[in-house]
Amino acid sequence: MDTRYISRDPEIMSGALCFKGTRVLVQNLFDYLEGSSSLEDFLEDFPSVSREAAIAVLEAAKAHLFADAPAA
Repeated sequence: MDTRYISRDPEIMSGALCFKGTRVLVQNLFDYLEGSSSLEDFLEDFPSVSREAAIAVLEAAKAHLFADAPAA
């Protein structure tokens, strides 16, 4: 994952993965999308997270998922 967008620091949010320069957990993005919220909802509720950062995290998760998927 591109560290321009995420960070992990034991002094911030107990070391949970956050969007860089914020205290917003990356998990919050996935929780929003897993529920009935949209990316727009997430960005409105967490204005310190840029659209670029949120999309980069989603793209990295997608790439990781497809890289680990077994061939049919």
